Amino acid sequence: ASSFVPWVNPSQDILSLAIFAGIAVLVIACPCALGLATPTALMVGSGLGAEQGILIRNGEAIQTMKEIKAGVFDKTGTITKGRPEVTDIVVTPLFPPLPKEDERGVDELLRYAASLEAGSEHPLATAIVNSAQDKKIRLGSLTDFTAIAGHGVSGKIDGKSVIVGNRKMMSDSGIDFSAVINDLHRLEDEAKTAMLVAVDGKIAGIIAVADTLKEDSVKAIEELKEMGLVTVMLTGDNKRTAEAIAKKVGISRVISEVLPQDKVSEIKRVQMEIGMTAMVGDGINDAPALTQANVGIAIGTGTDIAIEASDVTLVRGELSGVVSAIRLSRATFKKIRQNLFWAYFYNTIAIPIAIFGLLHPVIAEAAMAFSSINVITNSMRLRKAKL
Repeated sequence: ASSFVPWVNPSQDILSLAIFAGIAVLVIACPCALGLATPTALMVGSGLGAEQGILIRNGEAIQTMKEIKAGVFDKTGTITKGRPEVTDIVVTPLFPPLPKEDERGVDELLRYAASLEAGSEHPLATAIVNSAQDKKIRLGSLTDFTAIAGHGVSGKIDGKSVIVGNRKMMSDSGIDFSAVINDLHRLEDEAKTAMLVAVDGKIAGIIAVADTLKEDSVKAIEELKEMGLVTVMLTGDNKRTAEAIAKKVGISRVISEVLPQDKVSEIKRVQMEIGMTAMVGDGINDAPALTQANVGIAIGTGTDIAIEASDVTLVRGELSGVVSAIRLSRATFKKIRQNLFWAYFYNTIAIPIAIFGLLHPVIAEAAMAFSSINVITNSMRLRKAKL
């Protein structure tokens, strides 16, 4: 532009001054910097997230993440490692007609439970079956298998009616489990998931399963609380077990005994009470809740359905990735605000000067280029952010 318009003095021809000022304004007001301010920061932020094992599926998720007020966490496979193991087996004196301390009674109870749970794909069922296999216990023949979501399973093993489930399942089946209630409370207070076992309509015993916390769970929850988030655990476990685990990990609020189909309504309730909510889960049953949440975060080691339903995937399966994702969102939008500030700042200063014909087009071109370079360089600094 400078080759067509010579340098003029404001006192000369008004038309030349107008042309000169018009060209300078057009150059200096080029929207390149404004156009680059947001996408460059988002691109760098998404790339940084990918390097840290945080896969962001859309730009809206990274924008929403910084406004999250509550984090809702599934228990198994999210807060815990998702590899539960049998820790305790309690046999009632009446099953079988052997002394309570007799190992044969323990093995027989485990055989019935494992034979029945072989028909289930639940992680707790897998733990029971694995325990029986480790003891080289031969499983019985399973027929009439029925699974009741959130309650337990039932069926026939070698012709005997067997039920493995929670209190409600036993109550609904008319089975009295008062003989083991003290053991049940003790195991639940130890943060173990205790499953009642009934054979031929009578309580036979309890099988307790425990899942260890992920190494970073306690630290991640602590950091989220320091960031001002309300932490919530959403689980199908009974209240005693859920509260014991929540106390271990430091979670503020527990929503227990939730059936899979009720998870969405619980997420809605948290959204109404607290505000913008992120749901973190890994299972098939978590997919609707992940979709309902403002930001759905899937554990990368979880099911494909959960990953597909999520907005963010934590490839490494570490809970600390939630903390990093929120920090990344906040850092990214801090850069966007900085970029927009400098883009507007240089226009605000330079355009009035250009209007009065006091800014040469060559200087305007240099200022325009510098503003774009500044925006890109500032966005690249995001790579140094500590997540």
